[in-house]
Amino acid sequence: MSEIILKVNATIDVDQVQKLYLDSTLSERRPTDDKDRLKKMIDNANLTISAWHKDSLVGLCRSLSDFSYVTFIADLAVAQDFQNQGIGKALIQKTQDESGDGVKLVLLSAPAANDYYPHIGFEAHPRAWLLEK
Repeated sequence: MSEIILKVNATIDVDQVQKLYLDSTLSERRPTDDKDRLKKMIDNANLTISAWHKDSLVGLCRSLSDFSYVTFIADLAVAQDFQNQGIGKALIQKTQDESGDGVKLVLLSAPAANDYYPHIGFEAHPRAWLLEK
């Protein structure tokens, strides 16, 4: 991870996000074919931690936080060529640091990533609920 730079709330072009989501398989569960919606997702997150290799976006943790009690992680994506290098863990750690002391992180895991989160310290929670419109 030596050549990776983490940035807090950096301006990110929607094309970069679309490319990352497609490359990380997050596109299976995100509206990457709708750039207007994708742009709103990025613009309206109030905490984003991005990982950069040179000028390329290779990782993103997109969150909504009250910076007091809870931070909801909406997306955690790392480009496939950069996975298994500690970038996801670094994005989570930086998100936790930026959220503040005593703020808990909450997320819903993608099915394929379900085994990843216990590895970096998350605990499973049996009471998550989802209501789709």
